[in-house]
Amino acid sequence: MDMLGASDHLMKLCPACGWRYWVLPFLVAAATAQVASSPAPAASAQPVPYASVSQLNLMLSQLEQAAQATQVDLAKLRIEKWKTDSNTKRGTQGDVESIQRNLQMALPEIIGELRASPENIATTFKLYRNLDALYDVFGPVVESAGAFGSRDEFQSVQNDLSSLERSRRGLAERMEALAGAKEGELTQLRTQVRDLKAAATTPPTPPKKVVVDDTEPPKKPVKKKIVPKPPKASTPATTQTPGTTTAPPPQPQAPQQ
Repeated sequence: MDMLGASDHLMKLCPACGWRYWVLPFLVAAATAQVASSPAPAASAQPVPYASVSQLNLMLSQLEQAAQATQVDLAKLRIEKWKTDSNTKRGTQGDVESIQRNLQMALPEIIGELRASPENIATTFKLYRNLDALYDVFGPVVESAGAFGSRDEFQSVQNDLSSLERSRRGLAERMEALAGAKEGELTQLRTQVRDLKAAATTPPTPPKKVVVDDTEPPKKPVKKKIVPKPPKASTPATTQTPGTTTAPPPQPQAPQQ
């Protein structure tokens, strides 16, 4: 089945989000290329959440079991004994061989790739396309088995087709969830590219220079305070009243013998 046919089937399962699965990888690739060309440090790959890995492992295990059961049931078909013309028998036998080759070679290889990269949307879509192609070829084989084969043959391949359909729908739902997550990553990439471009066009701000003057300023001379001397006390002069005589001072008396 070509890319357009696979996309049509996906649109039928999820009309509102089918466009994401073929547009989103190109957008992610374009944004990644822009980030790679920008002078940004390489970012380390983010670890895949444990819940996502567990969901994928369960889904792939169920798909592998369905593929093994389908191979066993296809090998039990006795197409040569069907009550139909030879052209129908040859066509159905060719379809059966094509399905068997896919289940033995192509499908295990894609499952291994997806296990190695659990959230790779391109590999997830590759597996979905393969299941879609198997479903388109397997459907007519089941119809022919119901029309020309035995009841047991029809019932067994019908169950196998139902298991294949469940795996295909589960994978489509996972693709829808991954598409939403990738859209968020794409928005972050666009923001990163815009920030890098803005940083590249904005001239860097020159660093501020701080000048430190470590010269010691000259010391100002210290002026001594002049303390005024206290005035000397003056001795009062002896005044003489007019008309009076001043008695001389007494003489010392000589000692008597």
